Amino acid sequence: MAAPTRTSYTLIPNQKYRRSSRHSRKLSNTQDTDSPSLSTLGSFKILPLEIFQMVLEYLSVKNISILSMVSKTISHRLINYISTPTGNRRFLRQDFHNTELSGCRKEPSILQHYRSLGLLLKRCTLLLPTKERLKYIHKILSEVSIRSNLVTFMPILLHFQTLTAGWDELECHRVYNFLCDLSSLSRRMQTVVSSKPGSVRKLELRIRIFCRNVLLNHWIHRSDSAFWLTRILKPWPMVNQARLLYIIFGPASTLDGHVVWPKMIESPTDETSLKGLADAIKVLYDAEAKEWTADDVISLVDELTVVPHEWLLENSARLLILCGNNICFTFMASKAVNGRAIELARLVVFLALVCEKDLYCMDWAVKMMQKVCKAFSTPSERSNFLQSVENAFAHIIMDALQLVISGEHDEEDSSFLNLFHLVNAQANFHKEILYLTMTNSM
Repeated sequence: MAAPTRTSYTLIPNQKYRRSSRHSRKLSNTQDTDSPSLSTLGSFKILPLEIFQMVLEYLSVKNISILSMVSKTISHRLINYISTPTGNRRFLRQDFHNTELSGCRKEPSILQHYRSLGLLLKRCTLLLPTKERLKYIHKILSEVSIRSNLVTFMPILLHFQTLTAGWDELECHRVYNFLCDLSSLSRRMQTVVSSKPGSVRKLELRIRIFCRNVLLNHWIHRSDSAFWLTRILKPWPMVNQARLLYIIFGPASTLDGHVVWPKMIESPTDETSLKGLADAIKVLYDAEAKEWTADDVISLVDELTVVPHEWLLENSARLLILCGNNICFTFMASKAVNGRAIELARLVVFLALVCEKDLYCMDWAVKMMQKVCKAFSTPSERSNFLQSVENAFAHIIMDALQLVISGEHDEEDSSFLNLFHLVNAQANFHKEILYLTMTNSM
């Protein structure tokens, strides 16, 4: 019986010690509510919390983000400070609805502010799992008065470029899903892809601005651009991918910024209207875009040239030229191996026309045709294709001539000018063929 008594007796001092320890910590918390590790506060440990927060008022957001890396304790204090009413007023600026966001060459201060905020949040949450980081950021951003408008998210979410820099793809997937939930992006995209083109113009514009200014435009490396563009497009069927690509990068009105749907089907357009689409296609075709095969990209281009209806062949040819040699050849070779020789022959004619109009070297079009000829499996197929090219030249020129003869001229007399360019294109195209033939035979 003595042994249990001794055992019971020896536990009593330990229990008293633990209660004493808790009492001690409770007292210490009155001096530092953030962390018991006062030693990691350095010289700041002598300052009450209120004075510490007053010191922060004299530091820039950038300097505060540097301070957050000093120790875990200071980082914890800064997280608490951001969540206070004072921190909210300072960090979560509400003046992002003003007109400063457009028409300014120099980046507005509000955008610089949210970039710095992104760096601060990244450093403060460095040791947290991705899911916890996003939860904390969501909680912080929920304090901002956001209108029900995708455009107004732009300055706030700019800091995600800073936040996600250097993160692996799995973490970035989670960030994209978080952004979709925060902005209802997927639901809004579903609305535009299931609606008649142009019937929800304001929503199309909001998606265009959100995707470009928040998710795509600020990356330096093509691999980053490819990753985020893939996140936008891949969840959708190919026909919807083409629709979204046009909404995000297609031609827009210079007056109100709305997507111009009839641009590609009514009249020849210029390089400016097609450059955004071409650059996006090149990003997806690049080796850095791991989730896209060449067939995927070519199918996307094929689908794009019938959005919202079949494009003028001149516009399709101009897009292919802007996409570069590899994409242009792969697209044309795909038609060759799939028995679409007549369609391919007409495309060759319009490649020559674009070269003539836009002052590209005509020998490029000839060499591209020569290369495509090798995609045909037999000499007879190649011969038929070349004959189709000649027939296409003749038919297209005759159609243009008939339009001129009919007298249906507009103010700029574009029908006659188009005939002029077609005749010159044919002459220069055949001149390059003669040069190539004579050079090889001598």
